[in-house]
Amino acid sequence: MPVKVVGPGDGKLGFLGTIGVRFMIWGVEAGGQFSLIEHPMSPHALGAPLHRHSREDEYSYVLRGRLGALLGDDVVYAQPGDLVFKPRNQWHTFWNAGDEPASILEIISPAGFEKFFEELSDLGGVTKVTPSQLGDLCSRYALEMKPESVPELVQRFDLRFPGEPVKLAATSVSRA
Repeated sequence: MPVKVVGPGDGKLGFLGTIGVRFMIWGVEAGGQFSLIEHPMSPHALGAPLHRHSREDEYSYVLRGRLGALLGDDVVYAQPGDLVFKPRNQWHTFWNAGDEPASILEIISPAGFEKFFEELSDLGGVTKVTPSQLGDLCSRYALEMKPESVPELVQRFDLRFPGEPVKLAATSVSRA
């Protein structure tokens, strides 16, 4: 693969109905080993219902804002510079735990699940798809999801579902 530099305005953008998505490194570009996306999140936005992956691990690196996550029975909070590990086969969800927009880099390993995000975004996001479409997507990507968890998560953590689109914040990067 050729050298690739992904600038702050580069990458396909989408909206999942709850949070944004920017595709930075596709799995095919990384030999299937991982993919890298960015999730911008509006204040108090719930990222997804409780769900678990059977094939992928996820690593969420906080760029800005405050991330909350429910990992099994544990609630954790992370701030810029922190990394949250979400292992496969563990029920989890995440959200913007602050009053300002937040953004995380999500490393997905192995690659492939970024295509779920692409398909969901292309369909208009989770609030636009039918239960049948969502069930088909989840089945094809070996994802179990509990949509019925949303009301309790919203109430328990003072969240909004769906969220609102957020513009990505350009970070100042010094290049030598």
